[in-house]
Amino acid sequence: MARIRGVLVDLSGTIHIEDQVIPGAIQAIERLREHGLLLKFATNTTKEGRNRLHRRLLDIGFDIKREEMFTSLTAARDYLLQNNHMNPYLMVHDDAMEDFEEVGIRDSKGVDHSTAVVVGLAPDKFNYTDMNTAMRILIDGGDLIAIHKARYYKTGKGELTLGPGPFVTALEHSTDVKAVVVGKPSKDFFIRAMHSMNEESKLEPQEIVMIGDDIKDDVLGAQSAGMTGILVKTGKYRPGDEQGFEGKIPNHVFPSIVEAVEFIVSKLIH
Repeated sequence: MARIRGVLVDLSGTIHIEDQVIPGAIQAIERLREHGLLLKFATNTTKEGRNRLHRRLLDIGFDIKREEMFTSLTAARDYLLQNNHMNPYLMVHDDAMEDFEEVGIRDSKGVDHSTAVVVGLAPDKFNYTDMNTAMRILIDGGDLIAIHKARYYKTGKGELTLGPGPFVTALEHSTDVKAVVVGKPSKDFFIRAMHSMNEESKLEPQEIVMIGDDIKDDVLGAQSAGMTGILVKTGKYRPGDEQGFEGKIPNHVFPSIVEAVEFIVSKLIH
């Protein structure tokens, strides 16, 4: 590993699962701070906006600043603004709508004028009616923006549940429109998250470590951007994930963020 200057940390499944803290995660984050590392909490979470998510993290005991969070919702909003997609058809959770105020909230007539479909984690909207509406917008020339394409996630009850990925794939298949993925594992997402740590520090990808529970989106996504990827066996981890995905394997694997942080600290000391 090159000199470590910054750490990207996934949220759900890595330091918490809903309102449950991963044992030792709070202390592990503080340990990284004690060693002067730049931190960014890079998440694909789309069930709630950044303000709600930040309040949740504070309520369960984490000392994390709002500006330390880099979310796929932010990346999606920025993409819509850059491409002038106003009043998009938003298939996102109601609690995440606040992050899209700048691009407009679709009214009852908005469907006829939507130039984009945005898909996040929105179980209540993955129904035949809404999926058909999205399909028609895409067939009429609209763009498909996937906030991310996670296959599944883990709930607080310990159950694996379908993520937005399968529904994005269904829309791609039915319309022949390829989705633009703005969250993890997009290389651009990781590079933007790195730059948001501290623009003046001029960080390089090889100086960044990513810690996450998703072999594909967190770990291999970061590695594709030139960073070091650490897989932790919490959250959505399943036995065998350490063997890799599509022939690619993680740089390192640890039981939890606690051991991952100890490894990072040992590299700083030695």
